[in-house]
Amino acid sequence: MILAALVATSLVVPIAVDRSALSAPLHRGPALSLQQKRAAMTPLISSATECIARTVSADPRFPRVVNAIEVNDLIVESVPSCVESVRSMIDAYDRLFGDGSGESFFMGPYLDALPAAVHNLVGGLR
Repeated sequence: MILAALVATSLVVPIAVDRSALSAPLHRGPALSLQQKRAAMTPLISSATECIARTVSADPRFPRVVNAIEVNDLIVESVPSCVESVRSMIDAYDRLFGDGSGESFFMGPYLDALPAAVHNLVGGLR
């Protein structure tokens, strides 16, 4: 009986704490300018892009790639290997620009520019 009560309490208390934490206002400190936000994002964007470029260039198929479609396929396949740096970039973007904006940035401008950035980092197609 006591064991069941302890188990039930251990399940209820974290939920109550999490809900109260979610309802508390966030203190974000002083507002950053757009330039400061972009500067804060630059190393995270670079880290994610460099990870993807390294993964693409390490792929044994890369030396035989002859067109942009094949490079894009390698890029898509490399993203799961770089999920930590990509997730860090998205999360930071959300914190700086608002919830949901990180995913929009990743799916839009970031992915639009990624093939050219990878191309530049790996020295072009062979």
